[in-house]
Amino acid sequence: MRRTKSLVTAGLAAAVSALALTTAGLAVPAQAAQAAPSAAAAGVDCDGWVHNNNPDHGIAGCSNNTDRTVTFRAEVVCGWAPDVSGQWVTLAPGQYGESSGVCAIYSSGVGSVGWTIQ
Repeated sequence: MRRTKSLVTAGLAAAVSALALTTAGLAVPAQAAQAAPSAAAAGVDCDGWVHNNNPDHGIAGCSNNTDRTVTFRAEVVCGWAPDVSGQWVTLAPGQYGESSGVCAIYSSGVGSVGWTIQ
């Protein structure tokens, strides 16, 4: 499961996430909302995915297409467990990097992967 979208598009499209309830009344994991685009993030392209061999491991990868340094981290939504944030990664212009987070063992797995850019 791999998805790619521009941060500008994601920031404008994703404002609020909602919880859906199953017929049994249990909460379903919500989609993560990406941060609103800033001037520094306008040329940063990110995508998020779940690790092929570990459904509890979420990864965000970003390419810095700007002329200045940017910092980002993964924001992983975990089912049945607290959400986690990955390590901060600093990218010089033209660089690519990845940040990841692992959900707790009792989690039902990664629900979605988003990112925060500074």
